[in-house]
Amino acid sequence: MIGVGLNLAFVAAEVVAGLIGHSTALLADAGHNLSDVLGLAMAGVAAWLAARPAGKRRTYGWGKATVLAALANAVALVFASGLIASEAVRRLTSPELPESGLMMGVAFVGILINGATALMFMRGRHEDVNVQGAFMHMLGDALIAAGVVVAGLLIRLTGWAWIDPVTSLLVVAIVLFGTWGLFKEAFHLAMDAVPRGIDPDAVYDLLAAQPGVTEVHDLHVWPISTTEVALTAHLVRPVGADDAFLQATCEAVHHRFGIAHSTIQVERAPRPACESLHA
Repeated sequence: MIGVGLNLAFVAAEVVAGLIGHSTALLADAGHNLSDVLGLAMAGVAAWLAARPAGKRRTYGWGKATVLAALANAVALVFASGLIASEAVRRLTSPELPESGLMMGVAFVGILINGATALMFMRGRHEDVNVQGAFMHMLGDALIAAGVVVAGLLIRLTGWAWIDPVTSLLVVAIVLFGTWGLFKEAFHLAMDAVPRGIDPDAVYDLLAAQPGVTEVHDLHVWPISTTEVALTAHLVRPVGADDAFLQATCEAVHHRFGIAHSTIQVERAPRPACESLHA
């Protein structure tokens, strides 16, 4: 909420300054910051939903909302980049000399606000792609604001109006470059792909190495949120299984891969794979 409040106020200031100072770069940064405000809001709502308990209809809870928020963040950034690029191209054909002093002053404030907001999300960025998205947005905004300061200084020294729209196009390129990794990761999670950092072959090998296991099939690993992972597998174990074996296997999976939701089905003899049963 602090991040949303700070950035929303700054977006309003940037829009006013961009219109008064005739700066496309400031308006471009304002549009990008507005998408980040929406992204922060979505990330916050998703985190709140993920904390809600599971129910009869949603047996895994609302954790998937964090994945959808990360994906929506990436799509919003791409959309905002398209609008910014369109306006920058228009300004290249009919350039206006911006007020460089106002441009630099507002952008410098942006460095402080976006940098401070990024620090709020630094701790959890490695464990949660939803938090990673918010951190990347804020850090990218701080770097972009620094670029706008430099552009304002160059305009003041040279009087070249084209620097402003070119800076906007550079902003778009930076944003799209940083967004691609987030979009790819969020898309894979939304499609229930094995999360980054978990090797499915290593999971298979661990299960196959459990005492008495002769075969592993129907192994599935998928995310139920940006921080939680689930697993199901069929293990062929001729001697059967007791509670101690199941508990030890689940603990081994959790310790090695951080998978907290494991469902293991033990069979005394090989059976057809589940895919064949649906044929």
